[in-house]
Amino acid sequence: MPRPRSLTQDQLAAAALAVIDRDGLDGLSMRTVAKELGMSTMGLYRYVADRDELEGLVVERVLSTVDPTPPAADTPWRDRIEAMVRRLRDSVGEHPAAVPLTVTHRHRLPGLLRWSESVLGILAEAGIEGEQRVVALRGLIGYVVGAIQLEHLGSLAGAGTATIAELPEDHFPYMTEAARHAPGIDAEREFFGGLAVYLRGLGD
Repeated sequence: MPRPRSLTQDQLAAAALAVIDRDGLDGLSMRTVAKELGMSTMGLYRYVADRDELEGLVVERVLSTVDPTPPAADTPWRDRIEAMVRRLRDSVGEHPAAVPLTVTHRHRLPGLLRWSESVLGILAEAGIEGEQRVVALRGLIGYVVGAIQLEHLGSLAGAGTATIAELPEDHFPYMTEAARHAPGIDAEREFFGGLAVYLRGLGD
């Protein structure tokens, strides 16, 4: 199989992301990315050392579109955090199968590090200090990662909700009631409604 004369990191990341979008994270390997690029697996090793390096390229490509600039300081701090979270969700949500990689590679990705630095600055300006600020940031990232995966893998409009609605009400009165209301809640309302609940608990 002929090898392209040269490849950029962006081309490698785009090919790996195409594999993930199509086949899921389990489908990502040096072999599948090489096939996506029309080259041999051994040829791919000329550009990246292993799958771990490929994963890093993928996440940086996804996060490179996130604007890390904090919103204007005259905006209420919770609104500023919401704006930052919305940017992250918009970028990461385009590739839900790659979401877990944002956690495993978070320490070395400039895109996520810049976003986190801005969020920490907003939290500091809100008077959230020390360990509480650390927990607040971790909670936000955890919320975004979990909520995006729930939206795409366990949607409120999905079959799981219908199954819960059919549970015996004498054993699960609150679950069945929640399941009846759930289909009327769209993904946007679910995500930002949950975020609002979380943010209300900060800084109190």
